[in-house]
Amino acid sequence: MPGKQLQPRKEPRQIRGELTRQRILAAAARVFAEMGYAAGTTNRIAERARVSIGSLYQYYPNKDAILVALASRHLDAGAETLRRHRETAGPPDTLDAALRELVHVAIQNHLDDPQLFRVMAEQAPRSAELLEQVARYEEERVAYVRGLLEPEADVSNVDLAARIVVNTVELLVHKMIAGPEPLDLAAFEDELVAMLTRYVTAGSERSSGLRH
Repeated sequence: MPGKQLQPRKEPRQIRGELTRQRILAAAARVFAEMGYAAGTTNRIAERARVSIGSLYQYYPNKDAILVALASRHLDAGAETLRRHRETAGPPDTLDAALRELVHVAIQNHLDDPQLFRVMAEQAPRSAELLEQVARYEEERVAYVRGLLEPEADVSNVDLAARIVVNTVELLVHKMIAGPEPLDLAAFEDELVAMLTRYVTAGSERSSGLRH
């Protein structure tokens, strides 16, 4: 689909317009979560938002553009949550604590509406702007994890290890949270942290084993 078809038609300049846009997005989130993407038509979204279909089309050309906007908002919220957590919690005391923080925040970012997240993960068109946003936030997380790993981790390539950690957390959290089966979140967090900790300390464990 051409890029313009995935972009908002206009940015609100007044509070009233912004409130209307937010109502459309909130209504779309509920419609997609409850009915799925195929049944989540713009008519149903407009009806849920209590706006005319013409008003909806003033802001978004189609439901693909609305879903892209929801995915972009999800990315922004996740990045902001991690930044706030770093500012309020302070630096973690241990590598294990740092990895737990990363995993915990990632899980919390996906709990608001698993059904909606499943739709975003599976159906959201990959616009150039959305892909750039994903890449930008990934680089932020990689830089953060690289800083955590450099003092303590026993890996041969810190940058590669940071990228593996970030992508492992993202992919597994996405997959597990969006899955249809019930998930024990505490157990999932513990297992994922344990797996990552073993990975970034594997060098020390191998060296210890060789000495014995």
